[in-house]
Amino acid sequence: MNVLRSLKYRNFKLFFYGQSVSLIGTWMQKTAVSWLVYRLTGSAVLLGIVGFVSLIPSLVLSPYAGSYIERHNRFKVLVYTQVISMLQAGALAAMIFFKFYSIPGIVILSLIQGVINAFDITCRQSLMVEMVDNKEDLPNAIALNSTMTNIARIAGPAVAGIILSTLGEDFCFISNFLSYIAVLTCLFMMKLNLTAVAKPQTDIWTELKQGFKYVSGDKDISSLVIMLGISSMFVIPFNTLMPIFAKDIFNGNAKTFSWFESTAGLGSVISAVYLANLKNNKGLMKIITIASLLFGASVLFLSYAKMLPVALVFMTITGIGMMAQTSAINTFIQTHAAPNMRSRAISYYVMAYQGVIPIGSLMIGVLASSMGPRIAMGIEGIIGILSALLFVAYRNRAGQGNIFSRAKTMLAGR
Repeated sequence: MNVLRSLKYRNFKLFFYGQSVSLIGTWMQKTAVSWLVYRLTGSAVLLGIVGFVSLIPSLVLSPYAGSYIERHNRFKVLVYTQVISMLQAGALAAMIFFKFYSIPGIVILSLIQGVINAFDITCRQSLMVEMVDNKEDLPNAIALNSTMTNIARIAGPAVAGIILSTLGEDFCFISNFLSYIAVLTCLFMMKLNLTAVAKPQTDIWTELKQGFKYVSGDKDISSLVIMLGISSMFVIPFNTLMPIFAKDIFNGNAKTFSWFESTAGLGSVISAVYLANLKNNKGLMKIITIASLLFGASVLFLSYAKMLPVALVFMTITGIGMMAQTSAINTFIQTHAAPNMRSRAISYYVMAYQGVIPIGSLMIGVLASSMGPRIAMGIEGIIGILSALLFVAYRNRAGQGNIFSRAKTMLAGR
C-alpha cells in the first residue's frame, strides 16, 4: 500500500512498532495524570501547572538540544533518553501504587519528563531521515510517525478510561513503565549506518547562534515557526480544559474525558492518513493555511457546544486541523532545511510546538478560573482564526515582493 511504503525499511519499521507500544503507555499516563490531579484538587489552575512544567523545558532547552545532538551520536542519545524516561515512569508508578498522592511529587516528575523530552523529541525527529533509505519517502515516514502517535492518542486514553474506572490509576502508570521494554528492544535491533560525528570545530554556543541565524534568515521556515508558536500559545492549550468540560459541563466521568481525548485522536489519524497518501511535499503551505483556519473554527464551535455528541464531533475536527497544521509544518522543515542544520531547525519546531504550549496551558487555566471555561476556549478559537488570516496576508505580501524582485532582475538584465 502506498500509505505504508515507509514500513518496507527495516529500521523505520522497528522504530514504528516500538514507539507504537510505548506511546500508548505514554498517553495512558498522561490521561491518568490529568484525571488524578483534577480528582484530587478540582483545580483548573493546577491542571495548567502540570501541563506547564511537563513542556516548559522544551522552550528553554530545545535550541541547545538541537546543537548538542548534532555534536553526538544521535542513536546513543535516543537510547539514553528512553532509559531515563523508563526510570521516571517507574518512579511515578511506584508513587501512585503505594498511594503516595503528592501533587508536588507529580509536578517534579512531570518537570523531569519535560527535560528528557526536550532532547528526546528533537533526537527522534532528526534521526528519522536515517531510517528511510529513499529520502523521497521521508514525508511519508513523518506522516506515518504522526499517524502512529495519534492512534496511540486514541488507544491510550480509551484504555486508560476503562482501567481508571475498573482497576485504578496505578495500573495506568505501571503499564507505561512496562511499555518502554518494547521500544528499547526495537532500538537495539536496529542497524543504522550513521556517519561518524566529526570533532566540533566550534563551541556549542557558536553553533546555537548559527542555528538561530539560519532559521531566522529563512523566511519560509521562520514564518512557520512563528505561526506554530502562536498556535501553541493560544490555540492548542484548549485541551487543558477538557477534564473540566467532561466532568463539570457535561456531568461525566473518566470515560467521558477519554471520549474527548479519543475523538481528537481519531481526527488526527484521519488527517495523518491523508498526509501519508501525498506523493510529494508540494502544496504544504496551502494545507497548513486551511488546517489552521479549520482548527481555530472548530475550537470556537466546541466552546459553545451544548450537547455531548456535538462537542465530540467538533473535538474530532480539532484533531484534524491540529494534526494537519503541526505535521505539515514538521514535514516542510525536515524536507527544506539544510542537512547540516536539520537538527537545529527541528529544535526550533519543537520549541515553538512543545515549548510554548505550557505557557498557554497556564494562561488558559487562569483565564478559565476567572471567566469560565467556555469563554476561555472561545477566545482561543478566535485567536486561531485571526492568526491563520494573518499568515495568509503575510504569504500574499511575501509573494508579491518576490514577483517585484524578479521583475526588477529581469529589467536590469535587459
